[in-house]
Amino acid sequence: MTHLLVFGLGYSSRAVLRAAPATTSRITATVRSAERAVALSAAPVEGRAVTVLPFDGTALSPDLAAAIGTADHILVSAPPDEAGDPVLRACAAALAAHPAKAIAYLSTVGVYGDHGGGWVDETTEPKPASARSFERLEAERAWQALGQAHDIPVAILRLSGIYGPGQNALVNMARGTARRIIKPGQVFNRIHVDDIAQAVLACFAKGYAGIVNVTDDEPSPPQDVIAYAAELLEMPPPPEIPFEESGLSPMGRSFYAECKRVSNMKLKGELFVKLLHPNFKAALRALAAGGDGRR
Repeated sequence: MTHLLVFGLGYSSRAVLRAAPATTSRITATVRSAERAVALSAAPVEGRAVTVLPFDGTALSPDLAAAIGTADHILVSAPPDEAGDPVLRACAAALAAHPAKAIAYLSTVGVYGDHGGGWVDETTEPKPASARSFERLEAERAWQALGQAHDIPVAILRLSGIYGPGQNALVNMARGTARRIIKPGQVFNRIHVDDIAQAVLACFAKGYAGIVNVTDDEPSPPQDVIAYAAELLEMPPPPEIPFEESGLSPMGRSFYAECKRVSNMKLKGELFVKLLHPNFKAALRALAAGGDGRR
C-alpha cells in the first residue's frame, strides 16, 4: 500500500487520481485556499478518498509536513513563479529529511523554445523564449538538484498542450468559441490528460529519474484540429482567420511564436507507455463518443 502526495490538485493531477492503482491506499493533495480545501474534503475526489490540505506556497503546515513524512510518491503540479518553485521554497527541508520513493514534476515542452518546426528531443538544449518557460526550466533544475543531493528519483515530465474530457476542440465548437487561426507552417504538440496520467504512474512504478517528453505522435496545425472537431459534430467549421488578423492576446501570440515537433520516443522506449490517444483524431473520436460537444 502506498501514499500519494499531490502538490496542486488540478486537471492533470485529477487524471492521475482516476488512474492510480488500488494499491494507492492513501492520497493527500493540496489546493491554494483553505476554503477550497474544506469544500473538496466533503466528498470523494475522482471517486477516491482524498485528504485535501491548503498550501499557498508560503508556509509548511504541520499537516502537510506529516504528509511529506509518509509519502511514497509525490506529484508536483504546482507552477513556479518569479521567486522560484513554491513547493521547494517552503518544503525542501522536509522533502530532504523524508525522501520519497519517487517524485514526478510536471513541466512543459515550452522550455525548448522555437525550433522553426524542427524536431526536438530530451537531448536538445532548452532555449526558453518566455518568462514562464524560463521559470519552468529553473524549477526543473532545482528539483533535479534536490533529487541528486538526497538520492531521490525525480522525473521531469515535459508536457505538450493538454486536453481531454471537458477541455477540447469539441467543447469549444459547441460553445462557439473555437477559432481557426491560420499561420502557415505552424504546428503544435498535444497530449491527452489520460496519457499524462499513464506517464506519471510509469515514472512512479520504475522510480524513474530524468527528463521525458510527454506528447502524442503527431504535431499538427491547430486549424486541422478545429476542422476535425467540426466534422465529428457535423457542424460547419469556423472561418479561417489569418494569424495577423487574429487579435490574439500577447500570451496567445507567444504560443504561435514557437514552432517545433517534439519527439516522444523516450516516453515509449524507456517508460514503455503505450499511448491511449496517439493523435488528435483518435482522441477527438473517443471524446465525441463520450458525449463531449453534444451535452
